[in-house]
Amino acid sequence: MGTALDIKVKRANKVYHAGYTLRCDMRRSLLAKDLTKTCEFIVHSAPQKGKLTPSPVDFTVTPETLQNVKERALLPKFLIRGHLNSTNCVITQPLTGELVVESSEAAIKSIELQLVRVETCGCAEGYARDATEIQNIQIADGDVCRGLSVPIYMVFPRLFTCPTLETTNFKVEFEVNIVVLLHPEHLITENFPLKLCRV
Repeated sequence: MGTALDIKVKRANKVYHAGYTLRCDMRRSLLAKDLTKTCEFIVHSAPQKGKLTPSPVDFTVTPETLQNVKERALLPKFLIRGHLNSTNCVITQPLTGELVVESSEAAIKSIELQLVRVETCGCAEGYARDATEIQNIQIADGDVCRGLSVPIYMVFPRLFTCPTLETTNFKVEFEVNIVVLLHPEHLITENFPLKLCRV
């Protein structure tokens, strides 16, 4: 006895490695055991046509620009400036830019770049959103010299990134966080959404 399974896919989405699985459950009679089969598949699509328009971003981080701060008066004074060369990125090219610590009352422990994948899936209860840190790079260790340009350079990991994807009820998006850790245990995070594409 054979069973045919016909699945129509409207559009093949671009994904990272191990992105999709297909699971089939067959419920059987009371005396027979149920059957389950899971199959992983990977989809790779052709490069996008057209030219990518760079979108540079300049940023300034001070205690006043931070969001979600409970006791702003307890934060040490600091001024961090920088820029990202583009938030529209070709997936095979690195994310670049620079950061300058103009001033800081507290000593700096480290500066890191975090790449985060954000998956959003629509369901009956609403939208489920899952953020996963897929890469963390330390770009400075210790108290950074004031006024010194710190380069930002991040290669996108091939197995865990894909072009930004948005469908009716499913999205895969990416963000980069610039994380500055100050003594004693103050954590400053600046978030930038990225749009990745393959050209």
